[in-house]
Amino acid sequence: MANVLIALGGNVGDVRATFNKAIANICGMTQAALLARSSDYVTPPWGDENQAPFTNACIEIETSLDPHALLFTLHKIEKKFGRDRANEQRWGPRTLDLDLIAYDDVRIDQPDLTLPHPRAFERAFVLAPLAEIVPDRIIAGRRVADALARLSTEGIRRLPDLG
Repeated sequence: MANVLIALGGNVGDVRATFNKAIANICGMTQAALLARSSDYVTPPWGDENQAPFTNACIEIETSLDPHALLFTLHKIEKKFGRDRANEQRWGPRTLDLDLIAYDDVRIDQPDLTLPHPRAFERAFVLAPLAEIVPDRIIAGRRVADALARLSTEGIRRLPDLG
């Protein structure tokens, strides 16, 4: 079984409800155990800043799927929730974005998959929820909490639990 970190994001529709359904799909479709789920965070848009704020979260799962099969399944779940990767604007609005951040200590550098995620350490919207659930996790030689401390978290706000 592999220990996997996945980032969730979205800014179209009821994103928090989508997250809950998507996490259930991830666990069901990958036969994964959910080990941890961060709070949801409101974050400023990235790339195209002329859009609604995003909601972001991270989960830690344990799965026996290999990294490529897991990525395929995550893309299938995104599509189920309305994402059309082929016709969307880069860094534009979306219902659901699922990014594979880390898969154990596996390193992959292929056109369709790079692990750990190549831009995770540039993005406070990934590291803030990640630091909540795995602050001491070492990814590519960096401790998650230390990586977050090097970035601005301006505009990032933890949301209260839904209850």
